[in-house]
Amino acid sequence: MNNFINKNYTGHIVFSELKEIADFYNSLSDSIMYFILLGTKIENNLDAHIFSSMHGTLDSIRDVLLKGRINDAYALLRKYYDSTFINVYLNLYLKNNYSIDNLIVKQIDKWIEGIETIPEYRIISSYIKNSCLLKPITLLLDKDKRYKKIRERCNDNTHYNFFHNVLSNDNEIYNPVRLKMLDLFSSDLNDIFIQHFSYVFYLNDHYMMSSDYIDALDNGISPGENSQYLIAPFIQDIFDTVIIKKRNDIAVLLKNNSRMKIE
Repeated sequence: MNNFINKNYTGHIVFSELKEIADFYNSLSDSIMYFILLGTKIENNLDAHIFSSMHGTLDSIRDVLLKGRINDAYALLRKYYDSTFINVYLNLYLKNNYSIDNLIVKQIDKWIEGIETIPEYRIISSYIKNSCLLKPITLLLDKDKRYKKIRERCNDNTHYNFFHNVLSNDNEIYNPVRLKMLDLFSSDLNDIFIQHFSYVFYLNDHYMMSSDYIDALDNGISPGENSQYLIAPFIQDIFDTVIIKKRNDIAVLLKNNSRMKIE
């Protein structure tokens, strides 16, 4: 191990946060695999595959950061950021365009089939930000313009826009602000996750559902009254440790606009 990558570095909270968020996506992918996502021909739930991919990206970020490559980790963080917006865009576009007269939404289906690419980030972002359906969440997320700054940091590191972006990948020199850079990375990671969590569950609050309801049906047992509104423990856990703790305003909005029994 490089002398500059010591216990103070590897013991930073960002590494446990990356594992917690990665594990969350893995659990979410498993729990929604057989939920029907209307508007596509794909057999399993499209989001389940995207969440599983995100789990992999976050694992990769953790591996890269453990080697001290903060610049490379930011490039992967931008990839994670992009994937969250693609995921929200797909769900929003399907909701807006699926109907009894349009059972297969062609733009999304062609992307799944590998015939057409997804629109560029600028178009996706504008589509989400201008959505009336998502406006309550967007207003809260956008109130301090933090996401514009996160995006700029990700781009600066991806494109080596400044010399200090180069140095953050160089472990052969002493960097006195390395731990502060991890602090900032942790903050950016959590903000991106909160944004994604907010949009996903505002659009699809049934994704929070505990397995109790489905398990009862699978076993030929009548589900308990209102058991379809119970939420999965792993979702409640991260709601408590991340959403309430870091963005209680968003936690309140999600609680007030969901049928699910969020504690």
